[in-house]
Amino acid sequence: MDKIKVTCEMEVTLRMIGGKSKPLILHTLIENGPKRFTELLAEVTQISQKTLTNQLRELQKDGLIHREVFAEVPPRVEYSITEKGATLWPILELMCEWGEKNMDERFELTAPQCS
Repeated sequence: MDKIKVTCEMEVTLRMIGGKSKPLILHTLIENGPKRFTELLAEVTQISQKTLTNQLRELQKDGLIHREVFAEVPPRVEYSITEKGATLWPILELMCEWGEKNMDERFELTAPQCS
């Protein structure tokens, strides 16, 4: 497998959690525990099913979340945070705090995710 060339350590972090939805997905799984796809779709607003699917695949590939398929009829799939993913909690909390402190009149908070 070819290595991904990055210019600095921050780029590694941004490649893994960058994007509009990944931090929200991670925050939800850390704070609320395992979730099914439809639950994540309901909690992470303004995201399409296709985008959520792609984001979940990337997070799983990066080892930040775990996908478990239960042998039931109909099949049940749950996503949960991994130990590696849980280490992002301080970063996600700082992002919440920074966003709260720097939100101005251009923004309208419609679905608060941060506590």
